[in-house]
Amino acid sequence: MKFTTLMVITLVIIAMSSPVPIRATSVESFGEVAQSCVVTELAPCLPAMTTAGDPTTECCDKLVEQKPCLCGYIRNPAYSMYVTSPNGRKVLDFCKVPFPSC
Repeated sequence: MKFTTLMVITLVIIAMSSPVPIRATSVESFGEVAQSCVVTELAPCLPAMTTAGDPTTECCDKLVEQKPCLCGYIRNPAYSMYVTSPNGRKVLDFCKVPFPSC
């Protein structure tokens, strides 16, 4: 429990100190919609990505919302270790979010 708390705090500190917010744009059938990528919204996924536990429904909902942002997170060294880790891939699989090909 202490490790998970420490990881969440670390992720929040890294996200808040990032000088440039990560942005992505998704195109939907009715035109272009700007998608705001806020890595701290994925905090409910951190326990599942750092341990072997199953993600929560809230985590899966946030991953689906942030799907257009995943390539940006993978390109950022501060976040890529979470998304590309074996547990991160399991979380994406569990939530039925395909691993992006960036």
